[in-house]
Amino acid sequence: MSATPVLALRGVSKRFGAVQALTDVDLEVHAGEVVALVGDNGAGKSTLVKAIAGVGPADEGVLEWEGRPAVVTRPHDAQDLGIATVYQDLALCDNLDVVGNLFLGREIQRAGVLDEVRMEGRSRELLDSLSIRIPSVRIPVASLSGGQRQVVAIARSMLGEPKLVILDEPTAALGVEQTAQVLDLVERLRERGLAVILISHNMADVKAVADKVAVLRLGRNNGVFDVATTSQEEIISAITGATDNAVTRRKARNAEGTK
Repeated sequence: MSATPVLALRGVSKRFGAVQALTDVDLEVHAGEVVALVGDNGAGKSTLVKAIAGVGPADEGVLEWEGRPAVVTRPHDAQDLGIATVYQDLALCDNLDVVGNLFLGREIQRAGVLDEVRMEGRSRELLDSLSIRIPSVRIPVASLSGGQRQVVAIARSMLGEPKLVILDEPTAALGVEQTAQVLDLVERLRERGLAVILISHNMADVKAVADKVAVLRLGRNNGVFDVATTSQEEIISAITGATDNAVTRRKARNAEGTK
């Protein structure tokens, strides 16, 4: 694993009016690493993801990309760097087939006409490279299972050849078999050397695929844990506030000292 993280957040803060959503948050993600971002409802996970994705830029702090400061104020900035985000709603069009959804907004044209043959060929190559199995690339997305829809949405994010993929609750509302399909794909993304941020409430999923777990509590860091050496109970204690991470305490003391 490279010593320089693909993405590093330093002291990120975000306020909405009187509400301080994020306070001095740090996060690092390396190539070939899955970092699970966990926390209770209102912990700041979605706000942090939006800051990384350029949907809701941070008010303070630094975003470093491959060791250099980067400015991300809109989604195109994030995409240009190599950041792909798959949101929970997936943004798939039920009336289009798999090819149509994969290339939505990135259609390949030839002489001003959609090159359906080339797009279908590239769709098959992409799905095969990710070991994704679906009945046909010409089947309407509405006919797919929840797990199949999720992996299609993740596959679509790969067309831009990202270096970091953010997955927002990818296994929410999925059954056991469909969840396994999605988690297998997450592991394949790591094997390809991608950095992955996985937002999840499911500790079993986190333990299954994540290398590290970053806990947010009330908009602050409350620990970064190595999955292999940390129990589920320790992580849950950090989420609920039963334990306060030393980083959180130190930052709080520093904040008090500057008042």
